[in-house]
Amino acid sequence: MKKFLKSYQFTFLLLAAIMTGGIAGIIFGPKAAVAKPFGDLFLNLMFMIIVPLVFFSIASAIASMDGMKRLGRIMGSIFLVFLITAAIAAVIGFAGTALFNPLDHTDVAAIKDLMKDFSPKEAQAEEISFLGHLVSTFTVSDFSLLLSKSNMLQLIVFSIIFGLATALSKEHGKPMANFLSSGTAVMMKMVAIVMYYAPIGLGCYFAAIIGELGPQILGGYARTFALYIGLTVVYYFGFFTLYAFIAGGKAGVKMFWQQAATPSVTALATCSSAASIPANLTAVKRMGVPKDIAETIIPLGANTHKDGSVLGGVLKIVFLFSLFGQDMTSFTSILSILGVSFLVGAVMGAIPGGGMIGEMLILSVFGFPPEVLPIIAVISTIIDAPATLINSTGNTVCAMLVTRLVEGKNWMKQQLSCSR
Repeated sequence: MKKFLKSYQFTFLLLAAIMTGGIAGIIFGPKAAVAKPFGDLFLNLMFMIIVPLVFFSIASAIASMDGMKRLGRIMGSIFLVFLITAAIAAVIGFAGTALFNPLDHTDVAAIKDLMKDFSPKEAQAEEISFLGHLVSTFTVSDFSLLLSKSNMLQLIVFSIIFGLATALSKEHGKPMANFLSSGTAVMMKMVAIVMYYAPIGLGCYFAAIIGELGPQILGGYARTFALYIGLTVVYYFGFFTLYAFIAGGKAGVKMFWQQAATPSVTALATCSSAASIPANLTAVKRMGVPKDIAETIIPLGANTHKDGSVLGGVLKIVFLFSLFGQDMTSFTSILSILGVSFLVGAVMGAIPGGGMIGEMLILSVFGFPPEVLPIIAVISTIIDAPATLINSTGNTVCAMLVTRLVEGKNWMKQQLSCSR
């Protein structure tokens, strides 16, 4: 019990702070806005460090990949499996919100009044051609423009190229790779320091939000949580079974579910993909996954494979689109929601503290005002445990899929015959 409480300590603290802020907002109404500067302080601190944090984290990760070249086939298979499963998660999440929008019965008039001056980027860019919009989405015309939270996608592209150039420079690039690694460590420590203030900052901001918007938004959170639980059940039991079947047929399904309990319980108990690595490694080796594949995909997946976060990303974006009454039926909107949710979960999830960074990316890409960050930060908090279950346990079934690609379709039969 002590272990459980320790693992969820910060989550409980955030929930308590948010609940306290919500109650204060209901009691004091618009007067709760007096606490907003304390929330602004937290937002400004987070936005202040996002640019160097993203640059150092991504560039450092790419620059240090030189030693994985001998695992080319394994790495290619891992990339393919992670990409496909994350894309499937995004589609499932969007389908879920299409069937059950958590804000369908919520009065958002107060929010529209509060944000009446808001003009989304999409509307501002209507006259730009498709190719021109594509160019401006991924690049900027001047390096100084990268030093802004408004150009996060462009910064990610620059960071990937910079990290790749560093890795390809070999001996000459080692000092830079070491610098990037040190910079990442320092930025992670800065995030840890700022996050100590998160309960106060988010609590105060939530008090101001509820005070101005009223308690009706709380029902939206309850329905969002219910929807996410439903999606988790479908993905965990339905699609994990499908993946196991693709990997090893009926024997693969049986093997997966025989070994899935320990990784699943560990993920729920610790609420951490990293803490689940030992349990996942033990499970996949018992499933017959070769040692080199197991010891590559499980640690890598703990950082980069985040199907649960992709599902959450869809919910956050749809939540904001519903709040601001933006169209979600056009092909462009659907594609952008799926693409950004994939990026938030599968790419930004690789950055420690990436949940908050991913939320900032959502605001940046769609042009939502920074003031709505706490609104979707609450969603991250309430879906934390089921998201970790999907993120972490999904690595075990993905290890089976990668083995199927690397070892061939008869890998399961060979493992079963060797164990007899």
